[in-house]
Amino acid sequence: MTRYVHHQLMGVAMAVCACVVSAPVAFGVRGIPAVADGTVWKVILLMLGCNVLFGMLEASRLKWVSEVHIFEEAVPLENPEILRPADYSLRHNLVNRGFFSVLLVPTLVMGLTLSPWLSLTPLWMSLDWLIRAGIAARWEKRNAVLLWRGHVPDSPWELSYSPVRSSPPTRTATDTPPE
Repeated sequence: MTRYVHHQLMGVAMAVCACVVSAPVAFGVRGIPAVADGTVWKVILLMLGCNVLFGMLEASRLKWVSEVHIFEEAVPLENPEILRPADYSLRHNLVNRGFFSVLLVPTLVMGLTLSPWLSLTPLWMSLDWLIRAGIAARWEKRNAVLLWRGHVPDSPWELSYSPVRSSPPTRTATDTPPE
């Protein structure tokens, strides 16, 4: 099972890695094209603005676009004691080779054939994943639970939740030892 927030952050990491590989190759082969006017920047800002607007709609409670409704439909885990530590999936599985190649190959082909700027398209997709990770982290904090994916092997997209594990209090240097 993978924590939902970490699943989204893994997508961001793979998108950044795909850009790190494809952009130098595309710009190295094709060169850096000259931008004639500010139209390209206007289109980029429009796309980013639409992405942020859609992210705000996902954070709302609107019926058809809300991620929050999906989180609220999550089922509780029967045995949360079998879970790995919450940061296990992010530490050990940061890059999924299959999904990385799905991001890399089309991006590299588009960057080499059409325009080298298209080798940066995974960054645009990563913004949506980053927004979703933020929405999920906020929801988890408000509800004092952790969201998990993959509790049912036949339907890994279904979400479940477990209570946040409370860790024992740690002592600091200014604390006095108990007598």
